[in-house]
Amino acid sequence: MKYNFGAGPGKLAKEVLAEAAEAVQNFNNTGLSILEISHRSEDFIEVLNETEQLARQLLAVPDTHDIIFLQGGASSHFAMVPMNLLPDDGTAIYLDTGMWSSKAIAEAKKFGKVSVIASSVNADYSFYPKGFTVPKDAAYYHFTSNNTIYGTGTFETPQVDIPLVCDMSSDIFSRDIDVSAYSLIYAGAQKNIGPAGMTLVIVKKGILGRTGRDIPTIFDYGVHVAHRSLYNTPAVYAIYVTMLNLRWLAAKGGVSVIEQENIRKAALLYQEIDDNPLFSGTARKEDRSRMNVTFVMNAKDLEYEFSTFASQRGIVGIAGHRHVGGFRTSLYNAVDLKAVEFLVETMREFTRIKQY
Repeated sequence: MKYNFGAGPGKLAKEVLAEAAEAVQNFNNTGLSILEISHRSEDFIEVLNETEQLARQLLAVPDTHDIIFLQGGASSHFAMVPMNLLPDDGTAIYLDTGMWSSKAIAEAKKFGKVSVIASSVNADYSFYPKGFTVPKDAAYYHFTSNNTIYGTGTFETPQVDIPLVCDMSSDIFSRDIDVSAYSLIYAGAQKNIGPAGMTLVIVKKGILGRTGRDIPTIFDYGVHVAHRSLYNTPAVYAIYVTMLNLRWLAAKGGVSVIEQENIRKAALLYQEIDDNPLFSGTARKEDRSRMNVTFVMNAKDLEYEFSTFASQRGIVGIAGHRHVGGFRTSLYNAVDLKAVEFLVETMREFTRIKQY
């Protein structure tokens, strides 16, 4: 048996995988694979409609916001956000909390002025900066709600007087959020939404078309809203599996229920890291992510030995990001409490062996 704690693409529920596999052979008793049906067909339009309805229901998305499903990952939106929201003579405010936010900043600078209001880079991105005031005359304020590489997360909705934009790739659908407070949310699917290849975008009506910029059609959020995600061929299979995954989440009781499970999973693992003399967490306690738990061995020469020990017990995907090392355990929605309990017991067993 394998216990998958990979950071992305992340684990999907076995029920979702079983139905997704069946649809590759015979989708909806059509005699066709989901991989070969037309994206204009009635069958797929029903999939698209249900996926949107489930996302709207689970996140309590108000009628003031549109939902679209675009190709590619969140990285393409590092450029699409400023392209659609930042006028040539405007300023965008960014919070720098990790690699993905710094990449978003680099892309935004190609379209206008960017002000980095705060950064935790000098502390190895181990915390979320606080205590700053966002100017009221900027085009928008952008932040990343969860940092997969550094194991930090924020659960607060910033109170700002300008459009609020957030990259929620790794924690959307893991906790309740007030969508109405945001002008634009984007999230790569490969964590809690579905498989890689699709990005969910939630955009407030009336926020687009203000830059005066002639945006290439394929990069214009407004075009995709007007065509209901069908301006070009969408990521059919990724959207279908997303529908299955959101059905699974709804059947579990929705986001509020999964949030409590995620709190319990993270608390259990962090408690072991704090109590176990062989391990130490890397993120400040007040900013710890529930989705990506990062830690190191207090004796670095034991890292390879522990990695091998865990792998022999079926634990996979816990290596830290190549830029930071150590360990990273991702606790996305489909990772159940039993898997976390098994990981914790593995850590304890390894410690008993080393201390013997």
